[in-house]
Amino acid sequence: MAKSSGLGDNFAIDQYDVGGDVSSINSIASPLAVQEVPGITRKAQERIGLLHDGTMQFATYFNPDNTAGIEGIHRVLCTLPRTDRQVSWFHGATLGLPAASLISKQVNYDGTRADNGAFTFTCQAVGNAWGLDHGVMLTPYRRVDTAATNGTAVDYGSGSASVSFGWVAYLHVFAFTGTSVTITLQDSADNSSFTALTGGAFTAATGRTSQRLASSSLTATVRRYVRIATTGTFSSADFAVNFVRQPVARS
Repeated sequence: MAKSSGLGDNFAIDQYDVGGDVSSINSIASPLAVQEVPGITRKAQERIGLLHDGTMQFATYFNPDNTAGIEGIHRVLCTLPRTDRQVSWFHGATLGLPAASLISKQVNYDGTRADNGAFTFTCQAVGNAWGLDHGVMLTPYRRVDTAATNGTAVDYGSGSASVSFGWVAYLHVFAFTGTSVTITLQDSADNSSFTALTGGAFTAATGRTSQRLASSSLTATVRRYVRIATTGTFSSADFAVNFVRQPVARS
């Protein structure tokens, strides 16, 4: 992949597509706490890794709209909920491009009215229970299925046919019409014969929602090709998925 800018990026909070109201993403960070443990025999600092964390900081325009059920970002953020928020950045709208997601607490929503009349807000989401996850889009940002569909697979390349370090996935359902839809992660060694990842079915969605899913084993294997399959009774499911195939062992 060649160098690229941040033009055309997208942003989701829970079941809301809010990228059109986000003016900038100031930070996408996954800091790792460290403890300094030099013994008296050492002549330089020595450290061990501790808790993995995550944070996203972003700025927004003021949009209080609620026309035809389309929420402006003010209505999404102003409630400052005590419950978790699932926040995701998507780099563009092409299958396989990078994405990052975080289960977080929203800790502020601070407005600033400049002397030229501009009215903007800043917000920070800080990790809760899990750190920030960098992955790839298994959907071209928003994918709309009108019936059960086997999506196009992302190819991780011949140099990494499979890895055995587990996986994580994040789902945002932006709109839904029907009874329910089950969104399932599948993998393949040859891009022909696919099977569902163990534990890889999100809870059936009956409306707009968001969910984080992870392998039960830190050594679960994910093969070269990964795709999304949908099943259920529905006429429209509009959703996005960020998938993280862990490249190294994690604790």
